[in-house]
Amino acid sequence: MKLVLASASPRRLDLLARIGVTPDAVDPAHIDESVPAGELPRTHALRLAIEKAGAVAQRHPDALVLAADTVVAVGRRILPKVEDEETLRACMALLSGRRHRVLTGVALAIPGKPGRHRLVETMIAMKRLSPEEIDFYASHGEWHGKAGGYALQGYGEVYVRHIAGSYSNVVGLPLAETRLLLRSAGLPLA
Repeated sequence: MKLVLASASPRRLDLLARIGVTPDAVDPAHIDESVPAGELPRTHALRLAIEKAGAVAQRHPDALVLAADTVVAVGRRILPKVEDEETLRACMALLSGRRHRVLTGVALAIPGKPGRHRLVETMIAMKRLSPEEIDFYASHGEWHGKAGGYALQGYGEVYVRHIAGSYSNVVGLPLAETRLLLRSAGLPLA
């Protein structure tokens, strides 16, 4: 059976390769990812993953479709995917010296069967950041397009004091749970 990845994220492709999976196709869902008023982070991440899998499954009805959505949350607040330096600085100031959660919803659409999904949560404690550290991080540019404005697999890692949970979840795809979903759908994995 063919596997379609409903994401254009190079990080997700790299992570899948770590478990020996190369999708037959990559087809991003391009759905509305706005947060409805009152939607909580856990609900948001899982809903978007399921919607992405469903949208792409309509275009590939005979394939397994894997989708994911990752959000960074401080309490009930969902941080944006950072596109400009002003937003980055606001996110870094909010995360400075605090704990936050990274939540990833993973969904698998299976032809002729009900889809399957998982939600994975990782807790991260960020060190207190000085204005100079935020300036330095802003100059790197790796934050562009990242939820919450930092990349754990990049320079942002130096600001993390503690991580509890799945490292690959924070990078963009929880590998243990994704592997179980794919195996349960019949994809041959070691």
